[in-house]
Amino acid sequence: MPPDRTLLVTDLGRLPYADALALQRDAARARLDGRLAHDLLLLVEHPPVVTTGRSTKDGNLLLDREALARRGIELFDVERGGDVTFHGPGQLVGYPILHLSHHREDLHWYLRQVEQLLIDALASQEISAARNPGKTGVWTNGRKIASIGVHARQWVTWHGFALNVTTDLSYFDVMVPCGIADVVMTSVERELLERAGGACLAPPPGLFGDVRAAVVAAAGRTFGLTAAPYGADALRVLLAGAPA
Repeated sequence: MPPDRTLLVTDLGRLPYADALALQRDAARARLDGRLAHDLLLLVEHPPVVTTGRSTKDGNLLLDREALARRGIELFDVERGGDVTFHGPGQLVGYPILHLSHHREDLHWYLRQVEQLLIDALASQEISAARNPGKTGVWTNGRKIASIGVHARQWVTWHGFALNVTTDLSYFDVMVPCGIADVVMTSVERELLERAGGACLAPPPGLFGDVRAAVVAAAGRTFGLTAAPYGADALRVLLAGAPA
């Protein structure tokens, strides 16, 4: 039987990082054992949080846990690849729970596909973005606009990408973002503001929703799937093992 070509899309709204992490781990287990019959994309905004990955180097986080807490920032060490990064309000975070056995069993290929879907989504906002050879993520005008860090077990993925839309970029000052010295972070809002010559003092109304819709559409195209909304409550029921 050919694999199902549906991509369930669940918008979690704003959710603490710990809750989203538990949910994506549950979803990955359900995708592995067959309870979740379709690939899934979780979309979320987090309250301010710093996460460190498997490749985080000593010294790339510039504040300790107590100093971060004084700024209202949580800290988590997780199993994803990559170095230290920030998640917070105004940032669109995506956690694809994909069974790569139905696509291509190649994590390098998968990373390039995630980059491509973000590049395509940004193009819909008339932002020209690209890869930076040798560095995972998405860049525009020499600045990094999206970070990517993934994990997989038995070819099922979790963790994912963080696209700065209206993010307060000053939060990145607490780290060496992604472990890249002298990197400058940017956002969709900043790029649009600069393109307008600073004439706009606020992002266009509906910018975050427009970017989210563009990301969903690009994810479907990139992975050859048909995106379909799936409610957060229905997902939690499914993951609890009860009838939906």
